[in-house]
Amino acid sequence: MVKKPKLTLVPTKPNSLAPPSTLGEAGAKLWQRIQNEFRVDDAPGAATLEEICAAADRLAEFAETIARDGPVIRTKTGGLRDHPLLKHELQTRAFITRALHRLNLDVEAPRDTVGRPPGFNRG
Repeated sequence: MVKKPKLTLVPTKPNSLAPPSTLGEAGAKLWQRIQNEFRVDDAPGAATLEEICAAADRLAEFAETIARDGPVIRTKTGGLRDHPLLKHELQTRAFITRALHRLNLDVEAPRDTVGRPPGFNRG
């Protein structure tokens, strides 16, 4: 009787370009856009990108709540004041911008053509 060779499962590397399952819609879309243009595949960069995208999810939640409630709310005494989430929205936008800069993702992606992009107008 001939012995069959033992088969061993070899784990495959997960697709590093796919958005993490923990991200919501806004974060996953941002992840895809960035990965399509820049290919962030090192571990520290991917972890930072995941935090950026999670912040984008929170930003979307803040924007939805502010849109629903309005940018100004009425207090118990009848006065008006800025929506409390406005400052969190601004801080989250600033975090995303700083973090993208630290990853050097705030520069134009390399192009395969020479010259100005189409539609550039000095006027």
